[in-house]
Amino acid sequence: MTPTSTSTSTPNRPAAAHGLRDFYENPAVPVASGPSRSLRQARILAAALGPPTGRTRTIVDIGCGDGSAAATAAPLLTGHRVVGVDWSQDALTRARAHLPYTVRGELTALPLHSAAADAVLFSEVIEHLVDPDTALAEIRRVLRPEGHLMLSTPNLAAWYNRALLLAGVQPVFSEVSLRAIHGRPGKEVVGHLRLYTPRALREFVTAAGFQVVGLKGAPFHGVPRVLRPLDRLACARPPLASILLLHARKT
Repeated sequence: MTPTSTSTSTPNRPAAAHGLRDFYENPAVPVASGPSRSLRQARILAAALGPPTGRTRTIVDIGCGDGSAAATAAPLLTGHRVVGVDWSQDALTRARAHLPYTVRGELTALPLHSAAADAVLFSEVIEHLVDPDTALAEIRRVLRPEGHLMLSTPNLAAWYNRALLLAGVQPVFSEVSLRAIHGRPGKEVVGHLRLYTPRALREFVTAAGFQVVGLKGAPFHGVPRVLRPLDRLACARPPLASILLLHARKT
């Protein structure tokens, strides 16, 4: 998913932040992930929210990208209002085909009132951020008490990454450049800056003021077709899965 910029005012950051902005506004940069992860995440959230009540609940999709993930999840979230937030104007233009409500905003200062959201979808954004601490603080601010955080991110400790590291190969998902791929499998540069193991993700989210409710696995759409059955099998053990699906609540 397309991330929201998290630049700061420190003297050595503006040039780097400008480079990241240009990178994420490039239409060639992927702004969507596979539907399997979106469906799994939506099922977890739908079960947590329960059936619609008299009050319309607000779900904020931060880093909504082209809106395809929200469109995939929509049938499971009937009766709830989904609002897409992204920094990339290019992504938002495409997202409006899927989402009735969209707004451009930065993760350092989300354009939402405090305690305005019942749930936040944060799908494959955190791995792109310069400052994930501020991002989680802002998400916590806009969530209602006991509000839900549905976070997904690639797993640094995925089953194939363990084998690649043993062979001295750069893990999938990890990148050393925004300009080209060096030392790892794959063909697309997607701008990953940070990667998490399940243990690191749990500890990080807990330290940010959330209670982790559960952690599940999801497959990666980029796995070669011949290996996809094995990748789906690995989802049964989140520490080995390609994608981590974390459900947490604001404490």
